Amino acid sequence: ADYLDNGNNKMAIQQADKLLKKHKDLHCAKVLKAIGLQRTGKQDEAYALAQEVAALEPTDDNSLQALTILYREMHRPELVTKLYEAAVKKVPNSEEYHSHLFMAYARVGEYKKMQQAGMALYKIVPKNPYYFWSVMSLIMQSISAQDENLSKTMFLPLAERMVEKMVKEDKIEAEAEVELYYMILERLEKYKEALDVVRGKLGEKLTSELQSRENKCMAMYKKLCRWPECNALSRRLLLKNSDDWQFYITYFDSVFQLIDESWTPPPEDEHSLEGEVHYSIEQAVKFIEERITEESKNARPLRGPYLAKLELIRRLRYRGCNDEYKLGDPEELMFQYFRKFGDKPCCFTDLKVFVDLLPSSQYTKFISQLLEVIPLSAAAENEIALPADIKALQQHLCVVQLSRLLGIYHAMDKKEKLIVVQELMLRYRHGLEFGKSCLKTELQFSDYYCLLAVHLLLDLWLEGEETAVWQCLTLLEEGLSHSPSNAQFKLLLIRIYCRLGAFEPVAELYSSLDAKHIQHDTIGYLLTRYAEALGHYTAASQSCNFALRFFHSNQKDTSEYIIQAYKYGAFEKIPEFIAFRNRLNSSLHFAQVRTERMLLDLLLEANISTSLEESIKSMSLSPEEDDIPWKDLRDNRDLTVLFNWDPKDRDISEEHKKLSLEEETMWLRIRSLTLRLVSGLPTLSHTIQPKNSEKTAENGVSSKIDTIRSLLQQLEAAVDSGKKFLEQKIQYPVLGPPPTRMAGFFSNGSCQCQTSLFYLVSDIYELDTNGLEDSAEIQERIGNSFKSLVERLTDLFNKCKGDLIEVRDGTLKTHPNLLENLVFFVETISIALWVSSYCDSVLRPFKSNLQKKKKKKKESSVAMPPVFTHFLDYVTELQTLTSNVIDHIKGLELILTALKLEELSLKDTLLLQEEKKFTKTVQGKVQSSYHHSVQEIGELLKKRLDTIKKLKI
Repeated sequence: ADYLDNGNNKMAIQQADKLLKKHKDLHCAKVLKAIGLQRTGKQDEAYALAQEVAALEPTDDNSLQALTILYREMHRPELVTKLYEAAVKKVPNSEEYHSHLFMAYARVGEYKKMQQAGMALYKIVPKNPYYFWSVMSLIMQSISAQDENLSKTMFLPLAERMVEKMVKEDKIEAEAEVELYYMILERLEKYKEALDVVRGKLGEKLTSELQSRENKCMAMYKKLCRWPECNALSRRLLLKNSDDWQFYITYFDSVFQLIDESWTPPPEDEHSLEGEVHYSIEQAVKFIEERITEESKNARPLRGPYLAKLELIRRLRYRGCNDEYKLGDPEELMFQYFRKFGDKPCCFTDLKVFVDLLPSSQYTKFISQLLEVIPLSAAAENEIALPADIKALQQHLCVVQLSRLLGIYHAMDKKEKLIVVQELMLRYRHGLEFGKSCLKTELQFSDYYCLLAVHLLLDLWLEGEETAVWQCLTLLEEGLSHSPSNAQFKLLLIRIYCRLGAFEPVAELYSSLDAKHIQHDTIGYLLTRYAEALGHYTAASQSCNFALRFFHSNQKDTSEYIIQAYKYGAFEKIPEFIAFRNRLNSSLHFAQVRTERMLLDLLLEANISTSLEESIKSMSLSPEEDDIPWKDLRDNRDLTVLFNWDPKDRDISEEHKKLSLEEETMWLRIRSLTLRLVSGLPTLSHTIQPKNSEKTAENGVSSKIDTIRSLLQQLEAAVDSGKKFLEQKIQYPVLGPPPTRMAGFFSNGSCQCQTSLFYLVSDIYELDTNGLEDSAEIQERIGNSFKSLVERLTDLFNKCKGDLIEVRDGTLKTHPNLLENLVFFVETISIALWVSSYCDSVLRPFKSNLQKKKKKKKESSVAMPPVFTHFLDYVTELQTLTSNVIDHIKGLELILTALKLEELSLKDTLLLQEEKKFTKTVQGKVQSSYHHSVQEIGELLKKRLDTIKKLKI
């Protein structure tokens, strides 16, 4: 066992063998040997050994523990349940084995068996937790039941009765048990009863979380629309802590609800269960003013009361009754707020919420007013006034962010924008002084200046200023050199490099972000969207693997979390874990990566070392199966991960998110149908006796062609809806979701090529079943298909021609769409080859039959049917075309190698030495990345050319 712990598996196997020589029946040694075998990749031997021991139904602890470890490593948790079922039968009174059995069921989600195991445990050892394990398993059955009705009428009421029994017998001990009771009542929508539990004696046990009891009461009051209680409780909680924002919101919500219902307090009773109620605007205004007065006596200033006043003004304005209450002018209040909290990084985000209270005519005045109170000083008269300490720097930064948010920078012309960029960078570099003692992992205080400058340059780039994008990259690389862990710099660099078609620097940037756990789903799309699209096949494989590893391990991890929750009685977390697992299983990104990963593998593997058929088998792909949960697809991408200070009309909107999800789903449908069509090709190439129709039906091949034809119809439909979607010409904000590859797929002609290839499959199949005799018409149709295919492919190649980087008047212009077109060309030619090899497998037997006939008749005049010539011409043309593309790629490589970018005198000689250094770096990265892409694409095409050469029938 020590050897196994140290990872020395071979030694462990040897030691186990020694022991087994002496004691043949030492079960535990056998299992330890099996673990060693499993870890050295000998799964089958390990499994056989384990089954030998398991068949004996061991009851010693060591063997059971060791087998559990082994089965877990084999990802076979269901075998653990079998193991402990047997052990419990033999040792029926063992608390330990019963609880292991319960946990084994929990790992595989067998809720009904968990319920029974929990009760069996409770009978042996009447401890509360075991009883409630059983109750929780009923709730789990209700959550997982497909039938809503069943869970409301059977599982939950049963769970409720079980808890009530314990309550009546006064056996409730722990907080977790009360939580569970509350959870059941809430799910049964018995809000009144849930409230009574929380307010009653049982509620006193709710102590582990701050205000756990109050929060649960509040949730029930809201469900029951008991606004007086909501109001009184939130008022009471605000008196205790006047900085708790959620209670301000409830307080305001309830006041206005009560006003709308014209509520008045009962004459002699208490106002409500929770005490005094505020039911008029006057009371609310007075209450907020009092909070501010109270706050001013505080040693530590609190933001809550001041923001609450702005929130109240906003609500009164919305109701059209602001003026009567003299709460003050929002502009003045925001100004005062800035004076108090301007040096806190949160000041900007606090005020951002309320800027729409300012009339747009006041924006410039408001900003100048803020600038006047910041202590800045200039060294000389015409120089920029700079902050003397970090406090002043934070204040100034806040104002700059507000200027961007209010659209002041957007309104400037190009020249003004460039002046602002220079000023911001000067302030950025000056601010670095304050961060000299910062650690590598800390951010510089002035980083936002650099980011804002880049945002201004991005505006210019979108307006057609080509140099701006290079300057963006230059400034970001400079920023990153001073602040190596600034995720915003990295994310923005990733987006811009990808827009320019350079993937190489991106892989490194992404891995330095050190994305953790769920981030592989929320920001992983930044990587997986571009890797393959830009021809970095190796990196694409790696980034897909990264993502898939996370999704697959999530399955395993979640069941561990659930088990821990049972052990520690954190019952309310269990449904959250289940929801989390479901959210990841139906993740859009997961489905996309799975699909693209398989297409990529076929592209890289098939026809080189292995045949298409073997590749598809090893992926266990089948054209009939669709494993994507279309109805439940969830967009878990974080589309707001990039900071941004844009006004609402330029920012990413809910509409953008909705459209992006629609586009991603359409593109996924096209990709997944393409994958399934390709996986259907090997199923067709069975030798069929021509014209023997009964036989073909038995063969099951005719049903295979029906599958392919139906998939083809679905593909046509998906393409149509994709085209309709693109007619809307949607422009996402530059920092919003990246568009899919769909537009390129349609416009460069790949789509038409790929679809007609699958139609060709159908025709060749028909030729196969009809034979060569009376099929002149089909043969002609096939001949025409071949011709038009070559034309289309040539057309697609023409769209790949041109320089990737071109130098125009001393500026660089990149053409990443040429790269994307090349990548589509490689994919399309690969599909063409797979289809051709199917065609080849059909024509070969026909040809050898004809040759046999020739020999028999000893005639030289047996006419060769035209389809053979058509096919040979087609293959020859494919070969020529592919050779031409390879030559074109060699040409691109030569140009990229010879391109001396550093000789470019950058037009703006305003660049500092420092900047020139980074500009050189940036251009070098783009050039090197293109070079890498072109090489990988070239390599793959050469392999394709070898395949074509084998296709001469």
